[in-house]
Amino acid sequence: MPDVITTCRLTRDTAVLLENIADEVFDEEINAQRLATYLRSPGHLMIIAVCGKQVIGQIAAYVHNHPDRVSDVYIDNLGVAPSFQRRGVARRLVNEVLAWGKTLECNQAWIVTDIENNAARALYESRGAAGEPIVMFSYRL
Repeated sequence: MPDVITTCRLTRDTAVLLENIADEVFDEEINAQRLATYLRSPGHLMIIAVCGKQVIGQIAAYVHNHPDRVSDVYIDNLGVAPSFQRRGVARRLVNEVLAWGKTLECNQAWIVTDIENNAARALYESRGAAGEPIVMFSYRL
């Protein structure tokens, strides 16, 4: 029988699933205090992909509200355990965020990735996203 992969929104009730996370799903270890703050933050969404009792993927997004235009969704992070890559998990997670954004009447969703991240670029382009030539500036705080 093939692995059954389910997805769910991360909430206080489902956060217990984060006790068993596959390697490379998140960039760093989960911090309980940061998690609690995240879960209390309105306009934030994290969907996790679970196989058995292990988190094997995640996507985090939030709504950008603007006073002068329609809100949009920023996809902040996407990670899938290497052993589950190329099995449609990332596509499913992206689709769920896009559907969430539509329910909130957002007019676009956007994400940034490294130029060298060919797998991510292929995923986003296959979903109909267009790459934009931009320069990103980052401040260390």
